[in-house]
Amino acid sequence: MEPFHTHTGILAPIPRANIDTDAIIPKQFLKRIERSGFGSFLFYDWRFQSDGTPIPDFVLNQAPYSSASILVAGPNFGCGSSREHAPWALLDYGFHVIIASSFADIFYNNCFKNGVLPITLPETDVEALLAQAQAQPGFTATVDLREQTVTTASGQSVHFAVDPYRKMCLLEGLDDIGLTLRHAAQIDEYEKTAPFAVAHA
Repeated sequence: MEPFHTHTGILAPIPRANIDTDAIIPKQFLKRIERSGFGSFLFYDWRFQSDGTPIPDFVLNQAPYSSASILVAGPNFGCGSSREHAPWALLDYGFHVIIASSFADIFYNNCFKNGVLPITLPETDVEALLAQAQAQPGFTATVDLREQTVTTASGQSVHFAVDPYRKMCLLEGLDDIGLTLRHAAQIDEYEKTAPFAVAHA
């Protein structure tokens, strides 16, 4: 997992509440066994007609939003089934930050485990970001995880809260496996003396 320190990107506004994981990555694309390649199917039913042609008025089919890396959405983002493919698809498409006034718990946790930063802001701040992104295509912001701030191109800055442990993992680029491997030497030593090791010696 890549470390996350600061990120500057274009904001893509999707002012919808209760965006569920089936909208983020429809169930027909869950058969893949790799973590990569899901970006092509992100918001598939909103981005494409049944024949595969793009839907012109969907935000991610419009430049410069198609190059956005910060998604701003309505409350309860990531609700529905607990598929980890949702943050995989968002990251593979190019989104590194998701901003909303609330998130579904499992989706929120899965984001941190996969290198995506979910930021919870007051609804008034989210609405302001949505309005700016809609009014000014290409509007950018910089997210600083260490300082826990979102600073827009117009100079406005808001602070966000984040659990210290999750913050540390993102700053150091550590997922669950990476955290375990930090203790590889101790694990090796334990395995040399553990009862099952002696029994099978």
